[in-house]
Amino acid sequence: MNCRVVVEAAVPVYDVETPDEAVRIAISKTGELLNPDLNYVEINMGERSCPHCGEELEPAFIAADESLVALELEMTVFNVEREEHASRIARKEIGQRLENIPLTVLEVEVIEEDDEDDSQAETETEDTDDVEVETSDRDEDDEVLPEFEDLIE
Repeated sequence: MNCRVVVEAAVPVYDVETPDEAVRIAISKTGELLNPDLNYVEINMGERSCPHCGEELEPAFIAADESLVALELEMTVFNVEREEHASRIARKEIGQRLENIPLTVLEVEVIEEDDEDDSQAETETEDTDDVEVETSDRDEDDEVLPEFEDLIE
C-alpha cells in the first residue's frame, strides 16, 4: 500500500517585517534543509485559522521581527502496511533533516492506483504461466536444436 502524507512544520524565521517575506524565507530555508536527500517532498504554505471564530489567518505569525511560519510538507510513502506506519516514516524522514522544528501529521491518504496495477500484473502473470505450461509439455524428441555435445563432434 502507498500513502500520501501531509506533515505540518512550524519553521522559525528571524529578521523579517512582513508575513510574505517570512513565508518566502521559510520555504527557502526548508528547501535547503531537505535537498538533495528529500527533493521529492513538496513544500506549501500552511493554513491557519482562528480557533474561536474560524477566521482565516496568515501562515506566518510575526512578533518583534521574528516569525513562526506554518508550512505543509507532502510526501508519498511506498510499500507500507498501515497508515500509521506511513505517518511514522514521513515524520522520521523529514524530522531527521529539520532538527528542532516541530512536526505534526495532518493527513494520511491511501493511494488506490496500486491495486489496479497489481491486478493487471496478476493477469499478465497468469497468461505467461499458461505459455510456460504449454512449452514444458513438449516431448524432448521434438527438439529443434541438437544437444551441445552433438554440435562439438
